[in-house]
Amino acid sequence: MRDRQDGPSGENRFRARQFEAFVAGAAGRLLHAATLLTAETRDANPRAQALLTACLAHTYAHWDRLRGEDPYDRARADLATRFARTAWRHHRGRGGLLSALTPQERLVVVLRLYEGVAEEQTAALLGLAEERVRAICARSVSALRDRRGGRLAS
Repeated sequence: MRDRQDGPSGENRFRARQFEAFVAGAAGRLLHAATLLTAETRDANPRAQALLTACLAHTYAHWDRLRGEDPYDRARADLATRFARTAWRHHRGRGGLLSALTPQERLVVVLRLYEGVAEEQTAALLGLAEERVRAICARSVSALRDRRGGRLAS
């Protein structure tokens, strides 16, 4: 009976250590991506923190099922999916760097430019055509450049 109890708890400790190491390495970048998505400022980003917390909880719950998959890719996909599901309700711009963009534009820009996800993968993740992802990204970058140029000229 004692051996049975030691086995799973040892596995749980190992799983927890693995996940802690993953979070230590990836949480900062994922939080920054979530902050960009929610268009909050770095100093005041409660929605981004809530989004990241839910994403990491889901990743931990499915940690044993990754089986060779990159946990960062899985967490990033979950973060993007959670944002996309709630963006129309909760994530209007709040003065962040990308607040001039719509939630869909922010999602494409963050995945393509900040995270470096390929157009094909971004399109598959969002359920859009590759041409649409390319057009959204180009339009968003153009809008950000125009906005930045206007701010610099003032």
